[in-house]
Amino acid sequence: MADIDVAAHVQEHGLDHPILEHDAAGRWLGFTVEHLAPGEATITMVLRPEMLNGFSIAHGGMVFAFADTAFALACNPADTSVAEMELITVASGADITFISSALPGETLRAVANHRASAGRSGVYDVEITASGPGGGSRVVAEFRGRSRAVPNPAFRSRS
Repeated sequence: MADIDVAAHVQEHGLDHPILEHDAAGRWLGFTVEHLAPGEATITMVLRPEMLNGFSIAHGGMVFAFADTAFALACNPADTSVAEMELITVASGADITFISSALPGETLRAVANHRASAGRSGVYDVEITASGPGGGSRVVAEFRGRSRAVPNPAFRSRS
């Protein structure tokens, strides 16, 4: 099982996001952050054997968790510590449509983008692609996440 320090990796490469500091699921997934901007995130990971189902293809739950991570990074500000966020943005729901199978050793890429928001609610799309050692990529899944800003239980007032 891969166990990398995602937060250290992100800081080392000049990309930082406060929710990565305590992200045990992200460490297990072993993803790399390639791009962060307000409302946007791009991450990659290599599909490992323990992420496969009984058909030796990517387990749908792994693909969903990977897309959900990109969604979370796109939803939350990267310039404020979690303890200083009065509101945090979490998923209120999500749907995924699987298009093709991902295979062991392939690199998955999730690109998350903000689509719309009103009040405390938002909509984000995440496209998940796979590429193998031979190059080229194909769409594996399309994920649509619905977000909701909620009070942060860890918020520490600055007063």
